[in-house]
Amino acid sequence: MNKIERKIHELDATDQVVGRIATKAVILLRGKNKPEFERHIDAGDIVKVNNVKKFKFSGKKLEQKEYYRHSGYPGGLKTVKMGKVFAQNPSEVFKKAVTNMLPNNKLRGQILKRLIIN
Repeated sequence: MNKIERKIHELDATDQVVGRIATKAVILLRGKNKPEFERHIDAGDIVKVNNVKKFKFSGKKLEQKEYYRHSGYPGGLKTVKMGKVFAQNPSEVFKKAVTNMLPNNKLRGQILKRLIIN
């Protein structure tokens, strides 16, 4: 079996839209840029994202977009505006964007460990 070589990619988020940077990060994290890509093998690279506080948002996303979670109890739906999450922890907005773009399977956790947000 071949050893997987992982490169370190650095992305600068200054004045970039969240979704555009997130798609670039997901492609690198999954290894879709490599010719030996197989969807069941985790052969992606390490991605460092810098200047997350300087993201640019298109439209009224900070006021209108909401994140949902549910406690599991009846009536337990909680909503939080994107602007509030970004004010408290800007890296959480980017991490949520990347997480939702990855496939929901056993590899997702391993892939997210290689995402470094500064």
